[in-house]
Amino acid sequence: MKKPIIEVIVKQPGHPPFRVSCLNELETMQSLVEGYIEVLPVAENLLIICNEEGKLMGMPYNCTLVGEQLVGPIVFVGVDGEEFDSVPLTISQAKELFPQMWEVG
Repeated sequence: MKKPIIEVIVKQPGHPPFRVSCLNELETMQSLVEGYIEVLPVAENLLIICNEEGKLMGMPYNCTLVGEQLVGPIVFVGVDGEEFDSVPLTISQAKELFPQMWEVG
């Protein structure tokens, strides 16, 4: 069942990640990544959403995760079946699993 509001972790280029509540809608995800979304699997219940055309648009480098150099804003979301869900990580857990998100530069 699709939840109307979910918790996500947003990472802007050059800034540490933060947790936020948002509407669980395609338009909201597109707004967070500033364009069309691309979904990258991280784990069975964890996805990264990024801008599908970010590199073509010349968006600034963000970080390298799951073997990809990510640009522009990225969003960590959970997944439940075929629906987005609240991210299953706290900020502390994200920092432990993905320390490169805290590197600035």
